[in-house]
Amino acid sequence: MKENFFTLRTVMWDEGRVKMIDQTLLPGRFVYRSFARWEEVADAIRRLVVRGAPAIGVAAAMGIATAAVNSKATTRAQLQLELERAASGLRATRPTAVNLFWGIDRVMAVASRSKDVEGAREAVVQEVLKMADEDVEACKRLGRFGADLVEDGDTVITQCNAGALATVGYGTALGVIRAASEQGKCVKVIVPETRPALQGSRLTAFELSADGFSCTIVSDTAVGSMMQSGKVDLAIVGADRVTKDGYVFNKIGTYQVAVLAKRHEIPFYPAAPTSSFDLKRTHDQVTIEERPADEVVKIRGRRIAPKGVPVANPAFDMTPPELVTAIVTDQGIIKSPVQDNISTVIR
Repeated sequence: MKENFFTLRTVMWDEGRVKMIDQTLLPGRFVYRSFARWEEVADAIRRLVVRGAPAIGVAAAMGIATAAVNSKATTRAQLQLELERAASGLRATRPTAVNLFWGIDRVMAVASRSKDVEGAREAVVQEVLKMADEDVEACKRLGRFGADLVEDGDTVITQCNAGALATVGYGTALGVIRAASEQGKCVKVIVPETRPALQGSRLTAFELSADGFSCTIVSDTAVGSMMQSGKVDLAIVGADRVTKDGYVFNKIGTYQVAVLAKRHEIPFYPAAPTSSFDLKRTHDQVTIEERPADEVVKIRGRRIAPKGVPVANPAFDMTPPELVTAIVTDQGIIKSPVQDNISTVIR
C-alpha cells in the first residue's frame, strides 16, 4: 500500500472503536490498530502507539466515547460516573501536551449537557467525529498561513514529528511544508533523528519520503553544523503546549534548535493549532513528562549503556518567547513578541 500523508488519517472513529496507526512499528510496518475500551486507548497513548499533541487530544476524546458507547448504565448519573472514571484514567497518561486535556474536557462538557443516557452517547460520538474533522481543517488553515513564510527553494529544519502522524491528518509543521508544496514551491527538509524515540528518522522521514519530498536525516548533534554551514533557511517545529506567557513546550531537542537558530540568524517558527494553547497557565506551572529510562539505554530492546548509571529522560523542553520569531496557528500568525500578541490572534 502506498501511503499518502496529504489525505491519510492517523486516528479515526470506527463503529464504536478507535482506530489508529501503530506508530511504534513504523517505518517497518504500516498497521492500523483498533481499540474498543478506554483503557486500551489510554495504554496506546502511554506507549506512543499514537503520539503528537493534536492526535492524542482527539484519541483521548474518542476513548471517552468508547466508554459511553459500551456503558451498561441505565441512568444519567451512572453514566456520568463511568465517564469521569475514563476521563481520570486518560488524563493520567501524559502530562505535558495540553491537547490531551482539551480533548477530554470538550467531550465531557458535551456529555454533561445531555439529559439522558442515549442522548449523551449520541452527543459524545457526534462530538468526536466533529473534533476529528476540525483538526484536519485547522491543520490545513495553519499550513496556508505558514506557507507564506516559506520561499521557493528553501531548506527547512524541523524536530521530532509534527506531521500527519502527530495530528488527525495533514500536520502542523509538516502541514506548512505541504501547503507550500501545494503552492508550487520546492521545499527541502532536514530531519534530526530526535532521540531517544527517533520520531524524526522513523516518522518524519517516512512521511516526507512517502509524499515525494526531498529530505535528509541528520543526527541530533549535527543540527548546529547544518546551520553553521548555511544549509538551513528556517526552522519549523510543532508545539505540545504554548502557555499564556509565550513559552513553547515541544519534543526534547526543540530548545537547542531554537538557540542555534537564534545564533545563526535563522527564523524559528513553532506551528500549533488553537487546541495547543494554554491560556490559563504560565510556563512555570507546566509539568515536563519524564519517560522510562529504557527508552534511552535500549534500542529496540537491546541495551547500549552500562547498568546502574542514572538516566534522565525528559520528553519535552521549553523554548522561551525571545527565541521565537513567530508562531503559526490556524487563526493566523502570532508575531514577536509572541507573549504580547497571543491574545490578538487566539481567542
